[in-house]
Amino acid sequence: MTGESSCVVDQALISESARQLREAAESGVPCDPVRHILGTESDIDAAYRVQQCNTDLAAAAGRRVSGHKIGLTARVVQEQLGVDQPDFGVLFADMCIADGVDLPAQRLLQPRAEAEIAVVLEDDLNKGEHCLVDIIGATAYLLAAIEIVDSRIANWDITIVDTVADNASCGLYVLGSRPVSLSAVDVRNIDMRLNVNGEQTSTGRGSACLGNPLHAVVWLANTMCERGTPLRAGECIMTGALGPMVPIAPGDEIRAELKPIGSVSTRLEPVED
Repeated sequence: MTGESSCVVDQALISESARQLREAAESGVPCDPVRHILGTESDIDAAYRVQQCNTDLAAAAGRRVSGHKIGLTARVVQEQLGVDQPDFGVLFADMCIADGVDLPAQRLLQPRAEAEIAVVLEDDLNKGEHCLVDIIGATAYLLAAIEIVDSRIANWDITIVDTVADNASCGLYVLGSRPVSLSAVDVRNIDMRLNVNGEQTSTGRGSACLGNPLHAVVWLANTMCERGTPLRAGECIMTGALGPMVPIAPGDEIRAELKPIGSVSTRLEPVED
């Protein structure tokens, strides 16, 4: 990975960064960038140590891992943050929102929406090094999806270290309810339209995600094997945005159309008077 050796970052600083992010999530008050605690803007391994700390605590508290998200799949965003590969975060079952169900506003701080292709796995991906054929064979089906990206860092003042430490800026994820076979579509040519309150706010195609969303899954499968935690059957993989993310506010209705997979919609709960 791009960045300094994580051995220079003391475990106490890792724990403090993780604590600050947890407190921001629990209080609803965004925090300062954790890169200032860690003392680095480029040590990605240290950032993943922070993420893992909070993942372990969440799992110990009974939250179930339901999948993973892939971020930084657009080359231009990688260049902006000075990295040469995507990043990943952990999805928990209690983050999954069904098509047509409102988003719980109290769980979000600074939400933004982006439309994606979700890949649901039928088999484990534990071969160590994977190729496209492995991903195709292990895919059960695709779903239209909306990721609600969020940041516990105030004003989205983030570097690669901040977003990775903050679980790749995960918030919630919304899944469509119509499974589609991978053999029925060309994922590179999926056409995406994201509407907020009936107005088109973002567009894109499947090829915007590393040239092919399945390439992103290859990267994730290999990365998770390197870390000793292979992707498992039943996991949902959010493959990455197909267009720009869009800020959303309470009361906003969000709808994504991913032709020919289908559509998915949600609403951010209005603020009560």
